[in-house]
Amino acid sequence: MDRTPGCGPGGWRFDSSRARTWRGAGAVEQAGLENRYICKDIVGSNPTLSAMKFEFSSGGIVFRDAKNQFEILVCQHSHHHGWVFPKGLIGDHVKDEKKEDTALREVEEETGIKGKILKQLTPVEYWYVFEGEKIKKRVYYFLMEYASGDITKHDMEMENVEWLPVEKVEKRLTYPSDKKVWQEAKKLL
Repeated sequence: MDRTPGCGPGGWRFDSSRARTWRGAGAVEQAGLENRYICKDIVGSNPTLSAMKFEFSSGGIVFRDAKNQFEILVCQHSHHHGWVFPKGLIGDHVKDEKKEDTALREVEEETGIKGKILKQLTPVEYWYVFEGEKIKKRVYYFLMEYASGDITKHDMEMENVEWLPVEKVEKRLTYPSDKKVWQEAKKLL
């Protein structure tokens, strides 16, 4: 186990086929990769090793002007049925994909809509557990303006895609992380 100073108790070591040591999530984030780390925690004199996964995703909050009223694009996930903004893992389909390109691609795949990026929003972070593994996720959202497309042309990852008036968005969103980034985005409309 390599110790990397300044990266938490005991440090972090990148654990994948690339076999490189990173100085925290920053370098990984710049590479746009989904990564596995081993965390070495020292509690008293008993060091413990536990697997931890970091994910980096990118997505969009898309708006359109419909009869002098903004509408916001939201979608319902087919697996967990939560209402969210479209997003996906950076670099899961395209090697070295930039977060902006991931955001545009994911919005189009999941909703059938092409957007134009106007501004990057403050990233959101949250933890979740999948198949017994604790995962920390950072999501980069971009405020986007509707360019073209049809919400009936979404992929199977989403079971529903809708345009909502601004005043109904927060109530429809399921997760605190989406509600948090929505607070920032709606101030920019």
